[in-house]
Amino acid sequence: MQIDALTNLKYPSNMTVKNHFETLPPIREIISTHNLKTRKTLGQHFLLDLNLTDKIARCAGNISDGTVFEIGPGPGSLTRSLLKAGARRVVAIERDPRCINALTGLINAAAGRLTVVEGDAQHIDLTELGPPPRRIVANLPYNISTVLLTNWISKGNAFKTMTLMFQNEVARRIVASPGTKVYGRLSVVCNWRAQTDFLFKVPARAFTPPPKVSSALVSIKPHTSSSDTIEISDLEKVTSAAFGQRRKMLRSSLKTLDCNTSTLLSSAQIDPTKRAEELTIEDYTRLAEGFSHLRKAALQKH
Repeated sequence: MQIDALTNLKYPSNMTVKNHFETLPPIREIISTHNLKTRKTLGQHFLLDLNLTDKIARCAGNISDGTVFEIGPGPGSLTRSLLKAGARRVVAIERDPRCINALTGLINAAAGRLTVVEGDAQHIDLTELGPPPRRIVANLPYNISTVLLTNWISKGNAFKTMTLMFQNEVARRIVASPGTKVYGRLSVVCNWRAQTDFLFKVPARAFTPPPKVSSALVSIKPHTSSSDTIEISDLEKVTSAAFGQRRKMLRSSLKTLDCNTSTLLSSAQIDPTKRAEELTIEDYTRLAEGFSHLRKAALQKH
């Protein structure tokens, strides 16, 4: 189901926009009116502090062109901030019908700049829902955050920027550098295709209900040109094998790959006695490329 505000209206001035949003009821009142009790199965943790959501919207930079995507808008606090910040068009993906009904007043106040799409973001190709430049700004549901991120990263430079809220532990892994304890598969996959930056930490008390862990906002800026020498699936297999047994040397941990480990390490010019956390992004890129060649060669033999 898709709920569209009128799309051909002239965009109102900033003063008009502010006036429209000032007439909206407080977020807590919207939650109460629509009985929006959070559902654990949907990973829902609502942000109610509009000062905080305004800060998140500012971190997204200039959003006055293209399309801004939001995942799980809930009662619409971040959505409201994005529109106030001057977003030309916001497309919000929401699974919960209750929340969609709660966004009706915001759709009207947005005067043509807000589209709400009912569905699971895991199964929606955002690139089909709005023109570039595309940006994603979202407080992601914790239970599917890394799945969504990996999917978006795989699309190369289809998105200009992503400003995303994760559990703090996940955020630290995304931006981690080689040689650190939290450096892992997610660090490699993300930094292979993008520049990642840790923006700020958000305490659990900022959410309703408060999660058991703190959260953090991360900036992810995909490289404007992406190398097509490897496929993300090959990179994921290599990193899964390496970090799956991260205490072991690579000559042992990579044996789970369906290829000759010695040949793979030699072709990638990687010391077989090194461990997973010691390799750079470039090292993993060469390993994935070598694995791809060996995999394709094996297929041709069969």
